[in-house]
Amino acid sequence: MSRGGQAKTRAAPERRCIATGESQPAAGLIRFVVGPDGAVVADVLGKLPGRGIWVSADRAALERAVKGKLFSRAARAQVTVPDGLIDGVEAALARRVIELISMARKAGRAVAGYEKVKNWLETGEARVLFQASDGSERGKSKLRPPDGKDSFFGVLTASELGLSFGREHVIHAALAAGGLADRVIEDAQRLSGVRGKTDGGQPAGKASRTYER
Repeated sequence: MSRGGQAKTRAAPERRCIATGESQPAAGLIRFVVGPDGAVVADVLGKLPGRGIWVSADRAALERAVKGKLFSRAARAQVTVPDGLIDGVEAALARRVIELISMARKAGRAVAGYEKVKNWLETGEARVLFQASDGSERGKSKLRPPDGKDSFFGVLTASELGLSFGREHVIHAALAAGGLADRVIEDAQRLSGVRGKTDGGQPAGKASRTYER
């Protein structure tokens, strides 16, 4: 406690990206460790033992780390970078976001479907609006994200968003404020960077089928 009885705000831990050389909050980077076999392993949850090697959650930074053999330099040893390492990071982050949204749904903190999402947006219940990257632009434009920072993500496809709600496809979803929403936002930001996406945009270089629901 500080003077006056106010709790001190703990600064978020920072880590240095081996690709950019910049330090930033760990929440915006991907942690890697070197396994017993000398292979680089992505530690998306940040729980694996070993010395962490950090790379910004940005596809260009990850590609630079792989192509420039920066993992070996950071580990000060010759390490093996598995083929498809970046795609594996992307898949792991997507699973993480899907699972967290599913947890929010089961806790009554997330809804899907145009009318339910519209109601949450109008009543102020929604903290974050998710819309499928391959959904109809005309349909998606009818809903406005909540005010505030990081209140919109278009990083999941309709089938990926559907997995969170036990459906084949979902175009619109909303999350209420709270701890789960904060965790979803953090990982959705990282997934957006790895997929090279802008708000509401498509994954770079990937064609998609458009669904209207």
